[in-house]
Amino acid sequence: MVGVAACGTVNSIKALWETRIRKVQEEEKEEARRRKTKGGVTGRLDTSVWEDRLTLAKLKEKLQSEEGRLILRIEQEDWKSLPDCLVQLPHVQEWQIHRTGLQTIPSFISRFQNLLVLDLSRNGISNIPRQIGELPQLKELLLSYNRIQLVPEELGCCQSLERLELAMNRNLDQLPNQLRNLKKLQHLDLSMNNFTRVPDCVVGMPMLEWLDMGGNHLQHLPEDIHRMEKLHTLWLQRNQLETLPENISRMASLDTLVLSSNKLTDIPQLMEDMSNLRFVNFRDNPLTLNVTLVSEKTETQDEEEEDDREMFGREFMLTYIQEARKRSHAVLHMHRVATATAVSAAPVDSIST
Repeated sequence: MVGVAACGTVNSIKALWETRIRKVQEEEKEEARRRKTKGGVTGRLDTSVWEDRLTLAKLKEKLQSEEGRLILRIEQEDWKSLPDCLVQLPHVQEWQIHRTGLQTIPSFISRFQNLLVLDLSRNGISNIPRQIGELPQLKELLLSYNRIQLVPEELGCCQSLERLELAMNRNLDQLPNQLRNLKKLQHLDLSMNNFTRVPDCVVGMPMLEWLDMGGNHLQHLPEDIHRMEKLHTLWLQRNQLETLPENISRMASLDTLVLSSNKLTDIPQLMEDMSNLRFVNFRDNPLTLNVTLVSEKTETQDEEEEDDREMFGREFMLTYIQEARKRSHAVLHMHRVATATAVSAAPVDSIST
């Protein structure tokens, strides 16, 4: 019995040591795994740091100084997105990034409080971040030839903005009313988009001087268009306008008006009083009257001067209005004569009746 007991004790001790040995071995393996994992993370962190440094060095090579302004200029390179390390260059005052395939404007754009010009034309940008409204000194925002479909209302907070270009974004068809708060905006390009009407906020921009809405789907102009008191240049070519509001004649500052390739059938007679209008174009409209200008070309005039005379179209407009007035008077006179003739030819009894 003693031998049996001794044998059982030895077996128990052996099992205990084997368990302890397995536990130690497992702990050693776990520690090895932790060391390996830690080393991998550290390695990746080190790699990331070095990549950021290389990228930042590359960006610094793109910096230029012009007239005391620090400019980041990138042209025709592959930059689908802008790296976070760019925030280490907060003193950049102008971004000129074109034809890079850039798809997004980073939300950290708000970190660039000295930014005056943001020119990201001819890329693939589809969204303007709300943080754009946190740039108090921004004067120019140029985003033409992108894929923007929506403009955030926060853009109305850019109180210093003077120039906004959103041409050729195709699906863009509206602007938020908050943009009427852009009290200093002078230049607005909305050409080649999908607008069917002039946004209300545009009419409410008090300092607007230059507006291009050519190549849209405008069917009419706002009746209160004369509220744009400082507007001197208005491009409306290639739209679907059939008529013009009479209040257009009250736009005292307007000197350039392009209306080619619309569906206009007439010219308001009140436009005859627009003495400041020096350049107007009614080409390719189905106007009711066929008006031909009498050539006054002298021997000293060259062909270029003659082409300018025809292109500017102011003389055509005035001639058209005069001809329309003459024909209107003639039709009225003929109507009166016809009425008088009918009355005189009627029997006396019927007249008395």
